[in-house]
Amino acid sequence: MHFYLSVSIIILAIFLSLKTLFVPQKIIGKQVSLENFLTLALIYATVMAGFGLLYYLLDLRGLWVLADGSMRLSVSSYERMATSMYFSAITLFSVGYGDISPIGIGRIIAVLEALIGYTIPAAFVTRAVFDHKKA
Repeated sequence: MHFYLSVSIIILAIFLSLKTLFVPQKIIGKQVSLENFLTLALIYATVMAGFGLLYYLLDLRGLWVLADGSMRLSVSSYERMATSMYFSAITLFSVGYGDISPIGIGRIIAVLEALIGYTIPAAFVTRAVFDHKKA
């Protein structure tokens, strides 16, 4: 029960963070501002942490989603969490380094995360430009 509740809360947090890009008046009309930068950074941080926690929770549940030499059963929980967060960050910001690869359901989750990672800057810039034209 706790697993499904945790996954639901994580997905809700990711969704609400991404929703910030589409809610009126959340992004200031100026094209470059500290507030806009912090908003974008917080959106990325929430999405990265959310997906990292999903990988970690699935791993704890016994579903292998990441293939890496360090993801053995003898590895500590802290190292598994660090590897999940690292993979999430690399997937969100780039196409990855190849040192860790998704397997099984992890492939679908990684593709979704990469798609979101490429879409966030486009949505942010589009939103800033449209808000700037209205002002």
